[in-house]
Amino acid sequence: MRLKMCSIHVKDPATAHAFYTETLGFETLMAMPEYNLFIIKDPGADNSSVGLLLEPSDNPIGANYMNALHEAGLAAITFGVADVQAEYERLMAAGVTFQGEPAEDFSGISAVFDDGCGNFVQLHQD
Repeated sequence: MRLKMCSIHVKDPATAHAFYTETLGFETLMAMPEYNLFIIKDPGADNSSVGLLLEPSDNPIGANYMNALHEAGLAAITFGVADVQAEYERLMAAGVTFQGEPAEDFSGISAVFDDGCGNFVQLHQD
């Protein structure tokens, strides 16, 4: 058994796809705009890697969950990076809004940003 796919609810999958690929650097695993279906993958990963479905929040349950997390300031997903400070600086230069500067605690170094698609995303240093 292996992890095949997970999802994150977004306000607009096409806009999220553009942000997650063009700004964050993920790659497209599948894009079917006519079905509002966008799945991304890690950069350089093959097509059998884990996909992240950018799921439309048109279902009230999904929308409520997404909105409640965002209102509480909680990250909906965590991405691993080699250097949080470097990613923070790169993304700040690209206009991404962070909750604050990178910080270290018992779990390591992390920073949280707003994806502009309804979610806060945590970067965590590998």
